[in-house]
Amino acid sequence: MKRPTLIAMGFSFGYDPFELYNDLEGYQKFLDDIAEKLIAGKSVLRNYWDNGDQLLESMRSGEVWAAMAWEQAGWKLHEENPNIDYIAPTSGALAWVDTFAIPAKSENVEGAYKWINFILRPENAAVFTNVEKYGTASKDAGKYLNPDIADNFARCLPPEVLANINWYPTVPVGLEEMEGKVMDRIKAAK
Repeated sequence: MKRPTLIAMGFSFGYDPFELYNDLEGYQKFLDDIAEKLIAGKSVLRNYWDNGDQLLESMRSGEVWAAMAWEQAGWKLHEENPNIDYIAPTSGALAWVDTFAIPAKSENVEGAYKWINFILRPENAAVFTNVEKYGTASKDAGKYLNPDIADNFARCLPPEVLANINWYPTVPVGLEEMEGKVMDRIKAAK
């Protein structure tokens, strides 16, 4: 079980977990409520996947019919079986933007900037997206996407879905420990 499950369940039950980030007591109450709901639903739960391969195999085999996952997993499965696809939750998909960082003690800052500028050129960013199916922040990379990859984005992340995204803010110190304890309690519950 991963923290996005707690956050996604929160949104689906009317919470805005991110609004509670600065209220540790309120956040704990939210976690406890979601834990009760997840524990109550364990009778229909097949597994908590530990890695992407386990998730994909559970879906391929038919062992699992619905799963909390990122769109890339759904798109990989859709490519194999059009009956499987990613569907954004009506409460809003969770999202963040991965980026590059240059360590403060880097010995080759110039080389790092050259790499970042190279990989963010639209035609290069599209190569990565075409292979891995992850979106890119590179403006105009969409012009270079393979048609099937562009179709994934158009089909599953149309403007109305993107307008309803729940963007992850910075996680305050202490929240991950709270979430870890709740996730352990959920997993241990019978």
